[in-house]
This record gives sequence, C-alpha cells and structure tokens, in this order.
Amino acid sequence: MTKPRFGKRSRFAVIIAAALVAPAAWAQQGEPAPKPGKPIKAGDVLSGELNAMKGGKKGKHAATYQITSEPRRLPPPNGLCNLETGPETFQLVTNSDAQAAQLKNFIGKEISVKVDEVACAQDAGQISEAVITKWSVVTKH
Repeated sequence: MTKPRFGKRSRFAVIIAAALVAPAAWAQQGEPAPKPGKPIKAGDVLSGELNAMKGGKKGKHAATYQITSEPRRLPPPNGLCNLETGPETFQLVTNSDAQAAQLKNFIGKEISVKVDEVACAQDAGQISEAVITKWSVVTKH
C-alpha cells in the first residue's frame, strides 16, 4: 500500500535531481577540447620552474630535478606521451655532480634549458611525464 503523498514526494525528488544534473551536463558540452602543446625537438629551449624532487634507488641519494612548463609535444614516435595536450613535467637527468651543482642555484626559480634528447617517461620510478637526458642550461644575457 502506498501513501497518498507518495506521488508528490517522488515527483519532487525527480525535479530536484534534474535541477542538479542538468547544469553539469550543459557545462561538459560547452568546454572545448584542449589543444596539444607546441612541438619541442633537439636544440629547442624549454623554460619553466625548476623543482628538486626526492628520489633515487635504495641506498643511493640521487639528485632529481623537474621542470614544470607549458604542455609540449615531443617528436615522433613519442608524440603526446599518451596525454591529450602533451607533457607538462620534464625530469632533468643529471649525468655528473657538476650538472647537479649547476641546477641547485635555480631550485624554485624560472630556468631555461637547451634540450638535446627528450623522450616520454617509460619506467615506473620516473616522476615526470617526459625525461630530458641531454641538456644544457641557457643563461640570459
């Protein structure tokens, strides 16, 4: 048996649900698809904020640095690194203590590096979307 007010209550619940769901559906339709970032290739300059990351393998403390930049598209076959717009975080691999020392002065600041080799992150331990294995700091004159 149902109560006489059951129909009124259920209609009210449906109206409230529709009022809450409808604006969300309209908002999704109005958003344009994000555009891929501009391409980056060997020899180009990448600029962004430099961050020091904690990382390294067991027993070893390795200096790991990351640049946060605008989205960039990598050269083929990497392309967009399975992202809609391309990677925004780039891990800088240091090959010597001198490179690590050079980057320490720029932590938390804007930095520009000339990219010689870049690829999408492949290993589970990598903390960025893309990895720059060969690079050099570009100084502003």
